[in-house]
Amino acid sequence: MTATFKDFAKLHFIVFLWGFTAIIGKELSISAADVVMYRTGLAAIVLGVFMYLRKDPLKFPPKVLLKFAITGLVIAAHWFLFFESARVSNVSVCLAGMATTTFWTSLIEPVFTKRRVNMIEVLLGLVVISGLYVIFSFEFDNVLGLTLAIISAMLSATFSVLNAGLAKQHSEYGITFYEMLAACLAAIIFIPIYNVFFLQESASYAVPNIDDWGFLILLSVVCTVYAFSVSVELMKRISAFAVNLAINMEPVYGILMALLIYGESEQMSNGFYYGTLIIMAAVFSYPLIRRIQRRREARKILAQ
Repeated sequence: MTATFKDFAKLHFIVFLWGFTAIIGKELSISAADVVMYRTGLAAIVLGVFMYLRKDPLKFPPKVLLKFAITGLVIAAHWFLFFESARVSNVSVCLAGMATTTFWTSLIEPVFTKRRVNMIEVLLGLVVISGLYVIFSFEFDNVLGLTLAIISAMLSATFSVLNAGLAKQHSEYGITFYEMLAACLAAIIFIPIYNVFFLQESASYAVPNIDDWGFLILLSVVCTVYAFSVSVELMKRISAFAVNLAINMEPVYGILMALLIYGESEQMSNGFYYGTLIIMAAVFSYPLIRRIQRRREARKILAQ
């Protein structure tokens, strides 16, 4: 199936919604591990009810459920590091690190799809790394936050590639339901470990306050159930690399919104913005390069 303009418009709307997630995570009073637990748990409940009312099948072969579960674990780790990054640094640094998702996808996707590594994708990924070097050179105080975000980006690329394969064979709702369920269980098991080893913030299966519940419902229903399910469905027609390329607009949306909401606390050095511009230039040059490549390939075919 070929992707349409409507598909790409829907994808960018989802990315716009995801631009809010780091801001929501920063506003929540509970720990990053608790956020992941409630976000995925609420999402699984909402999806389970939705699928029951639609009479969608919930039974899958054990091997398929195992794949869902493994992907869910990767998602839980990704979101945990994502929210933790925003807290130990700020929203802008977190989203700048997430801009490396495209680079990781260029390396990870060929491994799973068994295609040759696209050197253009790798070169653009290296440009992204150079942008990160510029940011690191000026933002010494935010190294931990940026590092957590980069690891989170690698995990994001991994589960996107895994879901791209699963989406071609299974319902997006079934995939999302079991992945959210697995991610929630992983967060529940992880919280005691988190209390002992991770940073200085404690997690204790905290009960959210009224404001937290409002943010969690928005995060779970709009930014997870809707956005995540639609993104999986779009992967039936759009490659994981193209999806993650669009997701690199998330930092742009998120940083702009963070500046509007938080003002001076989100102001960074000039080096941060220079580095971010380098990353964005690499991201947006890819569609142009691919268009040129396709035209050359078409000319070669016509010349034969």
